[in-house]
Order: sequence, then C-alpha cells, then structure tokens
Amino acid sequence: MENFAQAATIDGVACPACGLLCDDLKIQRDEAGVLNVVEKKCAKSVAFFERPYREKSPQINGQPAKLEEAIAEAISLFKHAQHPLISGLSTDIYGMRAVMNLAETSNATIDHMNSKSSMRNLYVLQNSGWQITTLTEVRNRVDLLVVVGTDIVSYFSRFFERLIWNQESMFGQDTATREVVYLGGRDLDTSAGISPNGTKPTVLPCDKEKLPEVTAALRALISGKKLVASEVGGIAVSDLQKLADRLHAAKYSVLAWISSSLDISHAELTIQNITGTVEKLNQTTRSSGLPLSGNDGDVGSYNASSWISGYPFRSSYRRDYPDYDPYHYNTDSLLAEQEVDAMIWVNSYNPARLPPESDVPTVVIGHPAMQFKQQPAVFIPIAIPGLDSNGVQFRSDSSVALPLKQVRAASFPTLTEVLSAIEAGVKA
Repeated sequence: MENFAQAATIDGVACPACGLLCDDLKIQRDEAGVLNVVEKKCAKSVAFFERPYREKSPQINGQPAKLEEAIAEAISLFKHAQHPLISGLSTDIYGMRAVMNLAETSNATIDHMNSKSSMRNLYVLQNSGWQITTLTEVRNRVDLLVVVGTDIVSYFSRFFERLIWNQESMFGQDTATREVVYLGGRDLDTSAGISPNGTKPTVLPCDKEKLPEVTAALRALISGKKLVASEVGGIAVSDLQKLADRLHAAKYSVLAWISSSLDISHAELTIQNITGTVEKLNQTTRSSGLPLSGNDGDVGSYNASSWISGYPFRSSYRRDYPDYDPYHYNTDSLLAEQEVDAMIWVNSYNPARLPPESDVPTVVIGHPAMQFKQQPAVFIPIAIPGLDSNGVQFRSDSSVALPLKQVRAASFPTLTEVLSAIEAGVKA
C-alpha cells in the first residue's frame, strides 16, 4: 500500500480534467503532499493537480458540522421529499453507480450539469444514428481532419499533440502529411493545426449561427447536388466544393465537433448534417465522425446511467421505474417550475460549477474548494477521483475506461461512501 506521506515521482498518471483523459503525465509529490506536474502538462492538468490541498469540514447552513450530522440532515431532506432531484453528477463511474442506487431508492430524478450540450449529440444518435470513431483510430488512421465550429484546443489542449501530430502511428503513416481544415467559427486558435513540416491548415470561417446551412450545403455537395448560390453563410460554394472533393479523395477522413461549442439554434441539425455527410462518404471511401466531450465526467455518467436504467440522464424514478423525458426532466426547468422540493448537487471535479440558485433545499456533495454565493442547506466535501481517491473514468470516445490513481493523502470521504450512507438512511 502506497505511503502518501513520502515524496515520490509518479508515472503514467491519468488526468480527468478533460475528456482526453491523458494517461502519460508524470507528477512529483513532496513530503508535504504538494503536487507538481513535471511532464506532459497543460493548463487544465496543472489547475487540477496543483490546486493546494486544504482540510474542510462539512457544513449545515454554512456552519461547521460533523460528517455524521451533515449526512443525517441530508437524509432528513431527501427522505421527506415528494420529488427529489440529483443533479450535477460530476463524478466517476463508482460515484455514478452510487447516484443510480440512491435515485432508485428515493424515487429521484437525475440530470447532469452538462446535459444541455450532451443532449445535442444524444438527440442525433437517438433520431438517426451515426458512424463515429475512437481516439485510437484517429491517432493511427486519419489523413484529413475537418474541425467544425471550434479549434478543439480551447477545450482539449493536447488533442493535436497526442492524436494528430503524433510521431508514430500503427500503420507507418507519415503523420506530418495529414491535412487539417477548420470549418466555421471566428477568431479560432488554428496554430495547433499547423503540421510539423510547416503546412498551414485550411480555414473556412463563418459565424457559428450559419453552421446549420453551411453543413447542409457541404452535405449536399458531398451527395453530388448542384448549388445555385455562390456562397453559403459567408463561405464561397467553390471553397465548399474543394472541401467536398478532398473528403471524397481522403482514405480516412474524420469530422470532429464539440457539442458544448455549438450553443446555437439548430445545433442538433448541424450535428445531423455532419453525421449525414459521414454516412454518404462511407459509400465510396472511409470516414467517421468524432464527437468530443467528457468534461465533468459527463460521458461516464450517461454511460453508467444507460447500462443501469436503459436511459441517459434526464430520467426519473418517480414512478418506481426509469422514466426518460429529456425535455421535462432538466434541472433548470424543474427548478423554475418548482417541481422539485429537494436537490443533491454532485460536483467532484470543478469547484467553479455551482448549483443553480433557487429556493429548493440543496445538499452539495463536492469539491472541497467550492465557494458559494448562496449557502446550501448542507455541504459535504468529498475526495476527488484521480487525486484524493482511486476511480474509473470514461474517455471522450466512450470506448475506453481508465483507472484513476490516488496521488496524495486525503481525509475526505468518497462520493460513494456519502451517497451510500444517505441511501441507507432513506431506506431505514
């Protein structure tokens, strides 16, 4: 068993700060438990691992309390609630299993803090299906990457380093010859798309609000349709035709997007146009979509919820069985319409993600560094997976679940321990 009081250098650490779940970090720990990311760092990993550790006690109405007292207060709120809500859901797989157990026991509704963006992808998947790939396939096969509406690196700092300009690929491809196209968006950081040999990416800018029509036009051109217009959304049709020709000629193209960056009307239509383009390309060549997500544990949460209940988040156990309604069971609507009378907000990873302000009695179980504008009824600080405790997290592509290592000593309980205690109290 590792002695966390000793200084150590830890190799192969997985970082849950974003959906790439980079597992090649090297971290140094001194005798005081202070962590320093020494290799393979990015701004997000530094913020995650190097945030100072501070002891913090549970609170009831902003006043310090014992853990047992805080759990008892949470039990009282949830046990007597007519319609409890468990939201946030920023956790790992172990924590999400505990969430599902409590939801079933207490007849609660569940929703994730990122469900607004996650549902954009899920609506398309449920409506028409899609053909998508994995990060490993991208790393080893892609020859043309089309990035839609984002620069990727604003969300996933090491994407190009790890998956596009990697020095080695499984099939001997010269990765420096890969092509990158940015389609849509303004003022993007396209520097990461410059190849190691200096080739600059193709940039076709437009306002994000124009992406539904731009992607529809590209889909039409891929299908061999003729467009009467000379430009669509500010992009010349001739440029879109050149992109269509390059996609047809590519041996393995990938069209990537980030649903959280598509905060526009008809975002689902944009995604459906992307996946429809991929479907058409696969009739004559090879192409895949790449939906990038996974922040705040959202990919793991909807995977765990789906295999346990049959549905992703925005579902409810109010009727003693899983009831899925993505329009009704979303946190903002439930709070605005005063349909819930108690809420647990789970937030393991990012202390800035606070629960929505409301009059609903709220139990926050989360990151010890959280600072509140509106004091919750109960606050229970917990161990952070991959930092203060072991865990398991899904990568952005849902194909790989990686272990998270505890790397420092901590006295906080895990989310599973807290929720299991609340569940036992609700059952009693």
